[in-house]
Amino acid sequence: MKTYYYVHTGHRIGLDRFRRASAIFKALEGVEMTLLSSDYRIAQIAREYGIENAVGVDVVRNIPYIAENGDRLIFDSDEANPIMLEDMKNYFSTFLHLKSDDVAVDAVYFEKCEKSVAMTYFFGDDDYEKDLEKNLDFLKGFEPYLQLGFYYFLDYEEMLKEHFKNYFEFEEYEEMIKKTDILITASPQAVLESLATGGRPIYVKRADYSDDFDDLFVSLNVPIVKKFDEIELKTVIDSIETLKYENIAQLSNKTIEMIKDNFNL
Repeated sequence: MKTYYYVHTGHRIGLDRFRRASAIFKALEGVEMTLLSSDYRIAQIAREYGIENAVGVDVVRNIPYIAENGDRLIFDSDEANPIMLEDMKNYFSTFLHLKSDDVAVDAVYFEKCEKSVAMTYFFGDDDYEKDLEKNLDFLKGFEPYLQLGFYYFLDYEEMLKEHFKNYFEFEEYEEMIKKTDILITASPQAVLESLATGGRPIYVKRADYSDDFDDLFVSLNVPIVKKFDEIELKTVIDSIETLKYENIAQLSNKTIEMIKDNFNL
């Protein structure tokens, strides 16, 4: 019996789930588990994130070509309909469907670090429609660093670099999270990682993203800015010294303990 972890990633949904999966793999160090990714490129670089075994499966329906009846699966995706989920429950001896807002953050982000960068903007790893470019006025007057994403087009990256005085390459993401004080981001996972470092994240609500994180962020006192409203963003930044962000350490532990309980680890 083998244990698999399927994660949904891609140029239209970004790397948030993969970053969470990486944190879970590290927290379960010593447990033999194989990552199944919907993106072959992620399977190829998974080792750089501490994941020894990874296979690209392209689409969720290909999972049975890798896993056998009776194996165990952690399913980190919202792709499947109720019928498919029921089939998976019957196919695997243990099946756990992670919710979008189950919190897991890599332990490296809980280490103390100096906040040497005042402000960074990270739209996300996915920007297929180039919405970052369409909403550059959103940041007018703030001059933050820019964090480049994984799925950005090469020519798009060069254009963005011309608009920002300072920027972080994709490979510098961890460094950026650790160094940045105020993180303006449309990535829910980046919000959580920033909180872990003691940063002060501001969540930008994209129209193409679900509401799954809204209640969680409200409970953590993370401000939410909708529709790239520059006036609302300015109001939040002007009052950020009064915000009392909550600690997320226990939330991250809860998700790991849930997995351990379900899989008898």
